[in-house]
Amino acid sequence: MISVDRLTFAYPDQPPIFRDFTWKSAVCAAWAVIGPSGCGKSTLLYLLAGLRQPAGGQIFVDGQPVPRPRASTGLVLQDYGLLPWATVWDNVALVMRMGCFYRDKRTEGDAPRPYPRSDITSAQIEHWLRRLGIFDLKDKYPSQISGGQRQRTAIARSLLQQPNLLLMDEPFSSLDALTREDLQRLTVELRQETGVTTVIVTHNIEEAVYLGQCILVLGRAPNTEARVIENSGAGCPRFRSQPAYAQKCSEVRDALAVA
Repeated sequence: MISVDRLTFAYPDQPPIFRDFTWKSAVCAAWAVIGPSGCGKSTLLYLLAGLRQPAGGQIFVDGQPVPRPRASTGLVLQDYGLLPWATVWDNVALVMRMGCFYRDKRTEGDAPRPYPRSDITSAQIEHWLRRLGIFDLKDKYPSQISGGQRQRTAIARSLLQQPNLLLMDEPFSSLDALTREDLQRLTVELRQETGVTTVIVTHNIEEAVYLGQCILVLGRAPNTEARVIENSGAGCPRFRSQPAYAQKCSEVRDALAVA
């Protein structure tokens, strides 16, 4: 699904964040990416999304290079990315409208289609609003709903594209503890239902261990190797109450201490 081969990337007039960095992910995997501030967590997500391009090396998603954003990659941001003047329904339906606008666009050869799907229906919008428990809020504006409800709206919009890769950049960090745990649990359920590969950036050790079946630990720049912690218990019911959860949190904490 994801293949990062000898990636090198730096912002203008800055030292490299990644240098000859290689990392691979299988299909249907659940990844958490964690590391200290400024280590390149969000940058890696934007590179996978095609929003930034490497200075060296290659990135492949689903066997194809990523020279620009692809329609089958969903991106959920910390600040939700919602249009403040649009209702919950219209924010989610934006994908459908863009798909209609780009309906006649074509790509060359077998290049992945960068444009949103053109076959999305109102029934599919309603399905995801109901599945995420926000259908009754469909006529509300972002300013009229809670942070957790705004994040559910953003997730619904991403899943409407039927992505095979879902990228999430610290999506729950600004939420209260109970709402955060509720959305973490929902994320696990949605991944299991859809089979989407997830990559979630977080600065929270407990969240990384709960969500990531594999945990990518980044260190101080430049990152030159992928340090991966296997975490088979992630996503299992009651995992947080098991001794293995506390042990894995300690393992990740120790890895961060030397990152």
